[in-house]
Amino acid sequence: MADSGSINGDADTPLLSIRHAVKTLGHWRALNDVDLSLHAGEVLVLLGPNGAGKSTLLSAACGRIPLDSGSVELCGGNPRRDASVRSKLGFVPQHLAVYPYLSVRENLEVFGRMMGVARSDLDQRVSEAIAWAGLEDRASHNTDTLSGGMRRRLNIVASLMHRPAVILLDEPTVGVDMNARDRIHELLLRLRGAGIGVLLTTHDMGQAEAIADRVSFMVNGQIRLTGCPEELIRTEFADRKELKIVLRDRPDTSGASMLQALDLKPAHGAVTWTGPVDGDLTHVGELTSQLERAGLVTSEVRLREPCLEGVLLRLTGEELRP
Repeated sequence: MADSGSINGDADTPLLSIRHAVKTLGHWRALNDVDLSLHAGEVLVLLGPNGAGKSTLLSAACGRIPLDSGSVELCGGNPRRDASVRSKLGFVPQHLAVYPYLSVRENLEVFGRMMGVARSDLDQRVSEAIAWAGLEDRASHNTDTLSGGMRRRLNIVASLMHRPAVILLDEPTVGVDMNARDRIHELLLRLRGAGIGVLLTTHDMGQAEAIADRVSFMVNGQIRLTGCPEELIRTEFADRKELKIVLRDRPDTSGASMLQALDLKPAHGAVTWTGPVDGDLTHVGELTSQLERAGLVTSEVRLREPCLEGVLLRLTGEELRP
């Protein structure tokens, strides 16, 4: 569907480049010297707790808001100043933008016209979009009769009618079940295969691990860590397991020192502690007994394979919550 190759340029040159971005909203520094790049045929997932600045960053990338300082370059131009540059971008908001009382086909025709698709190309673009969304048997159905996952897929392909080089998605799988999420993943990976640069935000760590070429962790308006999921997990945990301990009460100074000596880091007001450990469940049982002898009573002890959630928890002290 997407023929963005003619504007991708050098494979080493990012389609989207954000440099030293600063944006203050009221008394809140939403973006604080943010650098980010997105290449053709790449899925970059932006992770972080609520209020980290993710939505502000997407708005700046779209050219919807001005930066206090710094720059945004999209396909070699400025998306805020140049409409022809903005035409190379597709944006999928978290809230559904499709019209409920129009059919799938009618929705795509409307979006195609709004995006300036030539009348001679419109029928073909609509048919291609329907196929990409896997909605061939629902093309004549009103959108309000579709499942949540189908509406999400329609929401995505509607943003592709003008064949953009870059697509930005804000929480594209929010509120859908696992099967619907997997279908959306398939669609996003097809976009990557077509050479489109895909930047999305999500609270779903499983989604990030499943489809991301790179992830960026954003905290308090700054990107604190970027890399491919496997490398970030390996850097944090090496070949060890991840241990998560939830205490009944916040530890005193000596208890906290004991936990820190075990390379565990606090979260949730120092009630949850997590970190890499060697050994098996027997070792963990011995550790739990040691903690309880020191007066640290546990309500949960979990040993698991390390994952991005553990990386974020150790980085920020917070878990992502929808």
